Amino acid sequence: MQIIFLTSKNSWVNEKKKFILQKKVFKGARIITKPTQINSGNDILVMLSYTKLLSSKYLNRSKYNLVVHESDLPKGKGWTPLFWQILEGKTKITTTLFNANSKVDDGKIIKKKNFHYEKNLVYDEIKEKQLKNALSLVENFVKKFLINKKIKFLKLNKKSKSSYYKRRTPVMSKINLNQSLKSQFNLLRISDNKSYPCYFNYNGSKYYLKLIKEKKS
Repeated sequence: MQIIFLTSKNSWVNEKKKFILQKKVFKGARIITKPTQINSGNDILVMLSYTKLLSSKYLNRSKYNLVVHESDLPKGKGWTPLFWQILEGKTKITTTLFNANSKVDDGKIIKKKNFHYEKNLVYDEIKEKQLKNALSLVENFVKKFLINKKIKFLKLNKKSKSSYYKRRTPVMSKINLNQSLKSQFNLLRISDNKSYPCYFNYNGSKYYLKLIKEKKS
């Protein structure tokens, strides 16, 4: 069976290749960063942290084109739904595995499952858990695929309406000095200390505020 993982070139997922490929069901899988590397006749394409839409030209090269999206689709389409929901104060996150088409976060839904994200998790821990949960859904799919080549899809309520999360930008990590840190703790823990740390402006200068969690011995 041919399995390919497609991720963006600069994605954090590329640092987790060994973790992904150590799983027995993913033995022999390839991890690529360009859709042109997708070979025809592929069984399963898994898009992990891939930020572009694939055209039918590339989607047609695989029997299934899997995407794991951390929202109760069709609600919560768009960018970084996990972080938006944590910012909203949620700890139980519905995650959807679906067979993608050429539209944004659209396609036949294969499975939905709730995962718990504790309130004390910080950015790196959230990302680690996100990857672990995503791979568990894909792993479950692959095992079922090996037993039965035909996969059943979930039926959605036709009245379900779509909603969208916009892309998070660095300016969204700005701390309000007139509010307590406690009230902004969720913002601190979803902000990447390297790429877009929290910050505030004071007396004509810009200051960065990074959240670092003490590791237990």
